[in-house]
Amino acid sequence: MRSAGLRVFSFIMILALAALACATPSMDSILNPMPKDDFSSDGSGWGTGTDSDKSVEYANGALEMNVYTPFYVTWSTPDIKPYENVHIEASVTNASSDPKAKVGIVCNEQGSTTAFYYVGVSADGYYAFIKSSITEKDVYLKEGTSDVISSASAGSMRLGLDCSGSALTLFVNGQQIDTVSDSTYTSGTIGLFAAADEQNGGASAAFDDFVVTKLGQ
Repeated sequence: MRSAGLRVFSFIMILALAALACATPSMDSILNPMPKDDFSSDGSGWGTGTDSDKSVEYANGALEMNVYTPFYVTWSTPDIKPYENVHIEASVTNASSDPKAKVGIVCNEQGSTTAFYYVGVSADGYYAFIKSSITEKDVYLKEGTSDVISSASAGSMRLGLDCSGSALTLFVNGQQIDTVSDSTYTSGTIGLFAAADEQNGGASAAFDDFVVTKLGQ
């Protein structure tokens, strides 16, 4: 009975080890896990704060951003680690009263500076790939409109951004919207943003289910 039990145990162990071998994550994914957040905890590390220009706070199981000052951009990051060649996704409910207010994703921020890419959409169907720098005005690398965006803006939409060392690609609800090439910033921190247009208090958004994966995985 013992030997039979040992044989069965050994067989089960072999199957378990085989299953583990098939599901074993890469060493890089173990040592360098990618951010993932459903914002259920207000201690998950995102930058928050409120002043006369903007508010970024955990609320209602989301990361909520409100911008009060016209033509003001606020953003938040989950950590200060640099990432490269990643796909970033987040669900966003755009409750902005201004249809031109933009919400979206930040990538390749150069430390705690204003040098980064930010790619966003607005409720009227507009999208833009923007490069921010420390010493110059923002550069609009590419912009346009999409019916996919305007249709999705009525509720929660899923934003996605491929951020590689040479290109940025925007997705909305799994559909590719556009892509642009630029290699000014090849790595950096990542995050989410909201940007007001000309209306006072015109930008309001709630982000949820933030996920980052390595491109090609």
